[in-house]
Amino acid sequence: MRHVKLAVMGVSFLLAAAIAGCASGPAFSSSSSESKSAIRAAEEAGSLNTPSAAYHLQLAKEELARAEALAAGGEKEQAASLLTRAEADAELAIALSHEQDEKTEAAKAVERVRKLREENQLPMERSNP
Repeated sequence: MRHVKLAVMGVSFLLAAAIAGCASGPAFSSSSSESKSAIRAAEEAGSLNTPSAAYHLQLAKEELARAEALAAGGEKEQAASLLTRAEADAELAIALSHEQDEKTEAAKAVERVRKLREENQLPMERSNP
């Protein structure tokens, strides 16, 4: 009778472990997809054209690769943590590339204003002599 109880407990434990293992699979897959999407968005945002953004994009790619390797080895918690970091680095790359675009646009606007001021002042200076 004691062996039967132990066997039932053992099977129950294995069943619970199998269910928990299967439950964590889709969560990792979902996180992996989100990280890959963030990386793709960073590439499309032009992160490769801005050094600081390119650096964070590269970090995101490396973290994704390490997370996939950890997940394959069964270390789902560490893999999930790396996926979160990968997604954050990809989002930072997007923000940095947008910042550079905005700085470039601001510099162009300042240059246009400078040119307009020069054009407006030239006729006035000629009429003053």
